[in-house]
Amino acid sequence: MWYKKSISKLVAEAEQSGEGTLKRTLSSRGLVALGVGAIIGAGLFSLTGIAAADHAGPAVMLSFIIAAVGCAFAGLCYAEFASMIPVAGSAYTYSYATMGEFMAWIIGWDLVLEYALAAATVAASWSQYFNQLLLIFGLELPPELLTGPWEGGMVNLPAIVVVCLLSLLLMRGTQESSFVNNILVVLKVAVVLLFIALGWQFIDPANHTPFIPVNEGETLLKKGEIGFFDFFKEGYFGHYGISGVLRAAGVVFFAFIGFDAVSTAAQEAKNPKKGMPIGIIGSLIICTILYVLFSYVMTGLAPYTDFKGDAKPVATAFEKTGYHFLNTAMIVTIIAGYTSVILVMLLGQSRVFYTMSKDGLLPKIFSDLSKRQTPWKTNLIFMVFVSVFAGFVPVSDLGHMVSIGTLLAFTLVCIGVLVLRKKNPMAERPFKTPFVPLVPILGIIVCVAMMASLPLESWERLAIWMIIGVVVYFLYGKKHSVLRKEIESGESNGSGR
Repeated sequence: MWYKKSISKLVAEAEQSGEGTLKRTLSSRGLVALGVGAIIGAGLFSLTGIAAADHAGPAVMLSFIIAAVGCAFAGLCYAEFASMIPVAGSAYTYSYATMGEFMAWIIGWDLVLEYALAAATVAASWSQYFNQLLLIFGLELPPELLTGPWEGGMVNLPAIVVVCLLSLLLMRGTQESSFVNNILVVLKVAVVLLFIALGWQFIDPANHTPFIPVNEGETLLKKGEIGFFDFFKEGYFGHYGISGVLRAAGVVFFAFIGFDAVSTAAQEAKNPKKGMPIGIIGSLIICTILYVLFSYVMTGLAPYTDFKGDAKPVATAFEKTGYHFLNTAMIVTIIAGYTSVILVMLLGQSRVFYTMSKDGLLPKIFSDLSKRQTPWKTNLIFMVFVSVFAGFVPVSDLGHMVSIGTLLAFTLVCIGVLVLRKKNPMAERPFKTPFVPLVPILGIIVCVAMMASLPLESWERLAIWMIIGVVVYFLYGKKHSVLRKEIESGESNGSGR
């Protein structure tokens, strides 16, 4: 269970080319677009208003910066691994090299929660905005075709359709998928920039005052009128003030999730040693700048209190500008944002299972490639799997599972950097995570803290999913492991325990 793949063996696998291997078609620019495509979804348009109204006020832009720093800890660790081990498996492969086969299996199984269920979650929400777009043109889908049976409907039909169409696109080819993703990214970034440019001239400085709304509990705490534990017990924490900025950072943290999907495309990058760090860190930087500017304009257009309980805070803000046509543009942008997120999540999941299958831990069907060098059978299987979840399972049940799966992956990657720096300090690292061990340790702390804030039900579902995964590993994966067979037959020259 604890056999590890050597770095040299992984690099040799990554450098293979020709039939039976993934095609290298992605440039550094394409990788950055892939990251931006995965990160900027509707979270920007919905979470900004919630975080400002309930927690941080205009200081929500500081919350975005704090959340970005937290993501950067994990992002820097991902960048080091992705440049060292340019294989499609992402965190799964990194765990195989540092913590052994069993932990690699655990993280690979966990990534199903992140990628497949994230695609299902986003697809289920995509249909609601698609219906809003239809309403603009005088069309409308019946309610029973927009929600599953547990939410009073029959099936979320648009969610199923978009998952199927994007899966077919992925089967067509990575280059074609990247081209469509680039168009979607340009569209949504253009509208975000348009929002910032047009809205900037209508900013009312009074809406940014006070920049950090007063937290009564923090004032009482400074005066010594309440104790430290009373501050938490009485419910003051998180309702404005400095603590509100921190709580809002936890809320908007999930608007950044997705940058790690870039690492799943490492085997399809033209120059992964250079391109992977650029793709991961570059997409994080671009999205952070856009998020901060967007939140600054949004809270400047309308008082943050106006966003309380508002399902469409962006529309509320834009009413102050007179550019009402942008409300339609925003709906189109949200749809484009959701579409690119679904596309990248589906791509990421198929690449993780492709790598696990090549290692023998999953059946060969998951690594069969088409003439276009795409894992089309995996895409087909997940098209059905994700469609069922998107069409029938409530969105709220999927969201927290995505979050906890993502944060677990981040945590293990940060641990992996510490382990590999200790056990293999001389390995070639085209990109090195700075300030080790500080950065990985801070990454672990941030991710574990975020996991601890999630509901108990999320932990219970994660435990059940992992138990199923362990059973599958012992019944199939362990018996068919390529590395295990090589080591035990004495034929492997580059792997060890």
